[in-house]
Amino acid sequence: MDASLKKIADPTLAEMGKNLKEAMKMLEDSQRKAEEENGKKITGDIPGPLQGSGQDMVSILQLVQNLMHGDEDEEPQSTRIQNIGEQGHIALLGHSLGAYISTLDKEKLRKLTTRILSDTTLWLCRIFRYENGCAYFHEEEREGLAKICRLAIHSRYEDFVVDGFNVLYNKKPVIYLSAAARPGLGQYLCNQLGLPFPCLCRVPCNTMFGSQHQMDVAFLEKLIKDDIDRGKLPLLLVANAGTAAVGHTDKIGRLKELCEQYGIWLHVEGVNLATLALGYVSSSVLAATKCDSMTLTPGPWLGLPAVPAVTLYKHDDPALTLVAGLTSNKPADKLRALPLWLSLQYLGLDGIVERIKHACQLSQRLQESLKKVNHIKILVEDELSSPVVVFRFCQELPGSDPVLKAIPVPNMAPSVVGRERHSCDALNRWLGEQLKQLVPASGLTVMDLEVEGVCIRFSPLMTAAVSGTRGEDVDQLVSCVQSRLPVLTCTLQLREEFKQEVTATAGLLHIDDPNWPGIGVVRYEHANDDKSSLKLDPEGEKIHAGLLKKLNELESDLTFKMGPEYKSMKSCIYVGMASDDVDISELVETIAVTAREIEENSRLLENMTEVVRKGIQEAQVQLQKANEERLLEEGVLRQIPVVGSVLNWFSPVQASQKGRTFNLTAGSLESTEHTYVYKVQGTGVTPPQTPSGTRTKPRLPGQKPFKRSLRGSDALSETSSVSHIEDLENMEHPSGGPEQVALETSSPELHPGAPTPQDAEQPGALQNRTQSPEDDRPQMKKRGCRDFRCTHPVNSHL
Repeated sequence: MDASLKKIADPTLAEMGKNLKEAMKMLEDSQRKAEEENGKKITGDIPGPLQGSGQDMVSILQLVQNLMHGDEDEEPQSTRIQNIGEQGHIALLGHSLGAYISTLDKEKLRKLTTRILSDTTLWLCRIFRYENGCAYFHEEEREGLAKICRLAIHSRYEDFVVDGFNVLYNKKPVIYLSAAARPGLGQYLCNQLGLPFPCLCRVPCNTMFGSQHQMDVAFLEKLIKDDIDRGKLPLLLVANAGTAAVGHTDKIGRLKELCEQYGIWLHVEGVNLATLALGYVSSSVLAATKCDSMTLTPGPWLGLPAVPAVTLYKHDDPALTLVAGLTSNKPADKLRALPLWLSLQYLGLDGIVERIKHACQLSQRLQESLKKVNHIKILVEDELSSPVVVFRFCQELPGSDPVLKAIPVPNMAPSVVGRERHSCDALNRWLGEQLKQLVPASGLTVMDLEVEGVCIRFSPLMTAAVSGTRGEDVDQLVSCVQSRLPVLTCTLQLREEFKQEVTATAGLLHIDDPNWPGIGVVRYEHANDDKSSLKLDPEGEKIHAGLLKKLNELESDLTFKMGPEYKSMKSCIYVGMASDDVDISELVETIAVTAREIEENSRLLENMTEVVRKGIQEAQVQLQKANEERLLEEGVLRQIPVVGSVLNWFSPVQASQKGRTFNLTAGSLESTEHTYVYKVQGTGVTPPQTPSGTRTKPRLPGQKPFKRSLRGSDALSETSSVSHIEDLENMEHPSGGPEQVALETSSPELHPGAPTPQDAEQPGALQNRTQSPEDDRPQMKKRGCRDFRCTHPVNSHL
């Protein structure tokens, strides 16, 4: 390119091309530099005062680079800059050339702009088979349609220039839009034209025959006749050659005949208009060449950045087109076509056709591959001509009747159709996000259609040129869809079983969350749960947090997460997707038993804490009374420090230990005299062993939790399986006695030299207890009293 620049006689143009090359090279290398810095904070983009001496070009471009990539903390992406290629540089050069050309003298500027505008218009009309047309170049894609509406108003209302909106008041214009038109188009036209919303007429799509995204021509004709009878003027009809959602094409030929019959302006837009440049064009799209106007978007079709959209139209009165704003005498308006003029010359006719053909081949390749994949439904009926592929995962739920789905029954819709629709919507949304991450070059989009639900759209005409989509990317996309199908089918089949099991289990509540793609959502209802309240429940959140921890410790293939309930603030457990057959009954039972066990252990710990606290207070009161009685018994003289020591030396007092033992089972205080006399801790009343809440089924070696057992397997014999299950049961229930904890409270200062329970050698309940390896209960000695002794069997899970 440097050698070519030397041949340019104009030094300004040569310098401009060189600067553009250097600037683009610096911006395209921004990703590599950002990776080398590895997350260093950029401070050069902090706003500051304007420097008086100015900055050089390199510093300014460095600032632009920082602003473009400074917010990308982890993985900066500059896909568009990397994939625009040389033709993108040509389009960007057009904007610089436009500023330079505007400095020429008026005569040269007029000749140059006229040549650029006429050449671009001629090329576009020939490429897209629109003979004898004019072109209007605009930045906003909908702006061309607004100008066409102004032209139609001036054409139908001859006195509009003089009388203005008084003419429209006497005979209101009507603009017909399809129900499948892009969102917000009607509101935009009314705002630009100053028309009230009743001037818009929404034409429904087919309901009985044909595509559900095509305009109903018979109903349109009925609407036109009704408007004429009411004294209105049918003004303009907007048809689609590729709807914004699924790429369906209206019956443009039939619509053109209807418009000619009633004198209505026909405007066509859509992505399928790009196929007019190909050798073979479907009859429905080819009919668009006979319309009054059409809007093209060659920028995304050809991968050209900052290229304006084009509206081609046919009209014989240049004065009306000037009044409507479709033509202009300003050179700046004509220079809008300069980037496209340069890009079309760089690509050439073969390059333009090749890009559009490549995008259509990608869509056909994906359609043919998805036809062979089970449970994948393609929504586009006209598979030969549409370059848009819209598909979704769809599978019949067990027990659903396809006849009931085809015939809408009011009583059956919420229970059958609505339930299946929400389930598939969540799964398709998950599938779309997975495919977008796995194959980013595919340019997929996830959309929610009114009738079909959530679908995945592949529109290579709008994304392939920028993303660089190839045939290998389509093959990878299909393989990713096939790899995700087992997860989708298995999850969808287990959803209803999970709901039934949860509903039949006491203490569990099934939550219908349409946005969750997993098996389901469940909430545990504890004893103090207020079912009518939607506020945050701290106790329930604590139980669900412990339940989530226990479930994740099982190391199963399922994923669990905790979050707020749908339409509520209460916590619940979200069960993820399943890739294999899952034993739902065991899963639900484990959730219920574990949650109940956590609640009981929490309440047991709270009750034990309260009982121990009251017992300590009562023991302190009794010990205080015992000290007062001892004081009366020994006398006042023995309490004097020196005199008491002399009296105790001459006449020692035989005092007995009067500690207290608090029995948690009986909830009463007992004397420790038996312990100090016989040096054996009394067992008291031995309570029954607390049963454990966990009831896990025996599993084979290597089998993860919640997996169904393999029936009829030849790998293991029946005898070996039974013996192994017995071994597992023996491991699950080890022998052991009740556990006891002892705390004792006494006053060592009052009884020096008294024997302590640690000196006892006889076997007792304390020595015979069985310590559980999972015992993580808190030590009661940290409560504050040293020799207060209590005995009680404690659950090993505390």
